[in-house]
Amino acid sequence: MNNESLVIYVIVVLCMGAVLVMSKDKMPPRLKRGMALTAVIMIALAFVFIIYSMLA
Repeated sequence: MNNESLVIYVIVVLCMGAVLVMSKDKMPPRLKRGMALTAVIMIALAFVFIIYSMLA
């Protein structure tokens, strides 16, 4: 797995999560739920990729 791509992915996902947390009051409830679910899945996937890159 390309480490540069992994680092970029992790940074982007964490920034997206931070933006979502900071702007949670401005979003409509339906959009907030979908964005939160997407962010949780992407952050979990980022941690799986980090673990995989350490073991490979």
